[in-house]
Amino acid sequence: MDITIHEANLHDPLHIKDILDLLNVYANDVMGGGKDLSQNVQRNLIPELQKRSNTLILLAYDNNVAVGLAVCFEGFSTFYAKPLLNIHDFVVSGSHRGKGIAKLLLEKLEEIAVERACCKLTLEVLEGNKRAQQVYNAFGFDGYELDEKTGKALFWEKKLG
Repeated sequence: MDITIHEANLHDPLHIKDILDLLNVYANDVMGGGKDLSQNVQRNLIPELQKRSNTLILLAYDNNVAVGLAVCFEGFSTFYAKPLLNIHDFVVSGSHRGKGIAKLLLEKLEEIAVERACCKLTLEVLEGNKRAQQVYNAFGFDGYELDEKTGKALFWEKKLG
């Protein structure tokens, strides 16, 4: 194994293909919903990402084969008055899980977040995704809570349109 981590170039056709392929790997997994991204999403995702200055995407390669992906967005913490880096999508292809690729991606993300003076890395993980939780816990992630009396934060959504 010869793993390298690269910041994706959203104008490079190979990176674009690898991003979409790995997102479909994630989407097809039970933890990603179990089906391909729609044709509309596959057609519009990269042009929409290109419009955003707060996007960071890392690709992990094993001998020039894309095997890992982290799609992140810079946000802002009002409580710290500093930027934060949110890991929005994170996937390692099934054939490469358990080989330390997730750790390499997380280490690179942390390095970039520190360079950007971010106060924290954030992410969401499904309650039933125990494997991912183990990886994230081992890297130092934990549930968010201000005070044990008020409990841990919950991630909610309201779909629009």
